[in-house]
Amino acid sequence: MELTVYGAEAVCASCVQAPPAKATAEWLEAALSRKFDGTISVRYIDLNKPETAEDRTYCAKILDDDYFYPLVVSQGKVLGEGFITLKPIVHYLIEHGMCLRQTNQ
Repeated sequence: MELTVYGAEAVCASCVQAPPAKATAEWLEAALSRKFDGTISVRYIDLNKPETAEDRTYCAKILDDDYFYPLVVSQGKVLGEGFITLKPIVHYLIEHGMCLRQTNQ
């Protein structure tokens, strides 16, 4: 499963309390790798350096103020924007077949 985090080094003006997008991508990758079995990759895409046509579309929408950043997307679905929380992303991953890691208590 792949998640893409779009953003820039500067914090979104409307999301002053949110961490930078790159830090959000790193946090998501670490948190999700602890929570799930299986591979979840998190791509970070700078708004000024889109890599694919889909990246260009989302970056343009952010620059046109249709979305705040960081913006988290997977398979064409927006999972969060601005201040990112884990709950909707975890729910999405479970719905798409990812298995939660079993913990020994």
